[in-house]
Amino acid sequence: METVISSTEAARHLGDVLARVKHAGESFLLTKNKKPLARLIPPGTAPRARRTEIMRELAALPHDPDFAADLERVNQLDQKPSNPWN
Repeated sequence: METVISSTEAARHLGDVLARVKHAGESFLLTKNKKPLARLIPPGTAPRARRTEIMRELAALPHDPDFAADLERVNQLDQKPSNPWN
């Protein structure tokens, strides 16, 4: 069973929510403005994709011929941060 709560309510009662997940195995769907935002579930309960499924999905992604050029532009613009203490 999954309990639906707002992200604000989850933040206000985070300790209780986490205890319920840990000790009772409960799951929560967190919402913001009544829209799903995140799911909080006990560890080990999330469905896991197999390697073959992941590779098939990656292969189906569209090819972006400009991706390498975009990365090169980002690398050229990357600057070492200045030292604020000098």
